[in-house]
Amino acid sequence: MADQYDVVVVGGGAVGENAAGRCAQHGLTVAVVEEHLLGGECSYYACMPSKALLRPGEVMDAVRRVPGAREAVTGELDAASALRRRDKLASYWDDGGQQEWVAGQGIDLFRGHGRLTGERAVEVADEHGSRRLLHAHRAVVLATGSRAAVPPVEGIGDIGVWDSRDITTAREVPERLVVLGGGVVGVEMAQAWRTLGARIVLVEMAERLLSAEEPFAGAEVAEALRELGVEVYTGTQVTSVSRASGDGPVTATLDGGPTVEADEFVVAVGRSAITEDLGLDTVGLEPGGYLETDDSLRVRGVEGDWLYAVGDCNGRNLLTHMGKYQARIAGDVIAGKPNVARADHGITPRVVFTTPLVGAVGLTEAGARASGYRIDTVSHDTGGVAGAVTKGGGLSGTSKLVIDTDRRMLLGATFTGPAADELVHAATIAIAGEVPLDTLWHAVPSFPTVSEVWLRLLESYGL
Repeated sequence: MADQYDVVVVGGGAVGENAAGRCAQHGLTVAVVEEHLLGGECSYYACMPSKALLRPGEVMDAVRRVPGAREAVTGELDAASALRRRDKLASYWDDGGQQEWVAGQGIDLFRGHGRLTGERAVEVADEHGSRRLLHAHRAVVLATGSRAAVPPVEGIGDIGVWDSRDITTAREVPERLVVLGGGVVGVEMAQAWRTLGARIVLVEMAERLLSAEEPFAGAEVAEALRELGVEVYTGTQVTSVSRASGDGPVTATLDGGPTVEADEFVVAVGRSAITEDLGLDTVGLEPGGYLETDDSLRVRGVEGDWLYAVGDCNGRNLLTHMGKYQARIAGDVIAGKPNVARADHGITPRVVFTTPLVGAVGLTEAGARASGYRIDTVSHDTGGVAGAVTKGGGLSGTSKLVIDTDRRMLLGATFTGPAADELVHAATIAIAGEVPLDTLWHAVPSFPTVSEVWLRLLESYGL
């Protein structure tokens, strides 16, 4: 006999927890199925440990820019202490605290692998082979996330590559690393492990790093990485890899002939959905690949509006905060409160936690032109305001707005340099709220803060 719930959530990562919590807040009975750690990728293998690894180098850079403080820096980073702090921020890979939260919300937790067996039915198989059937009266929510994609490079299946989990949880600092991929994971981990003492080679197939963002963002990050001592290749492919022995060095051959050696080869070239063993065929869907949803997060092609997919598994927005946003929307819809994922379309904020920071939201200039908008753009040096000067010497960066000429509203914004991670939220509010620039002019930035760059940008536009 099946255990009965209003909602069954398959996947207990940050996104699944948000979906379950939202449904529980609406008074629905909820079960969560998780076979690994509650809290998921972000808590243990991505957001939290990666930021812990980046923080020591970020602080050292900030201190060294301030006379009077930099004289106190007399030694090198203590990598062992940094790794211990990383372990703490990743909760020592123990989800006891998350279990308490779930229980406190009145949500039932089932440990094991969940898969659909038909309409509104989920079977849970635990590590001992026991099976339990759950039935959802209202909805099943799939929140199974994604895993690191592995590119088709000759020899890559034979050498034991590191993925995003391995690089964020390494127990000691490797002497040499080759990082394949110049996206967010690649550039953040290249910087983090370089500041902790590793020698890094970063290889990106595209002509620039952070190719989804404004060109200046990738260029400024590349320059900073090179100043750190990272060897950066762009417009370059790895054609083959090999390992001398079981745990010997890796040799990577780049197109054009050069080879580089490292202790480990890190793959950071994107993600793939974890949907191949969810029983999708039992409800008429093709296993594997991203699950297509409507803007209420219902999976397309399933009759009855009972199956939902949130987070990475739907491919709409592979960012933790956007998955959590989708989860809250799905929870509302399941409870009978109409809602749509409006921010998935042109209002997505993202931050790259390198030095310099990169913060962006909405459309880039190229994206806006490709979408058919008539646009204007304005730019200003992020370091060219008093608030940036107070933070230390040598700070620079670029702030850029993409403006819908016809509506005189923001379509996108990108900031690099000091406070870029915080500057981006003001732009997010402006885009989501469709605030006219003439109104935005009256949002006066405090002095001296880096936010004064908003005033300079609006002045450059002629306000």
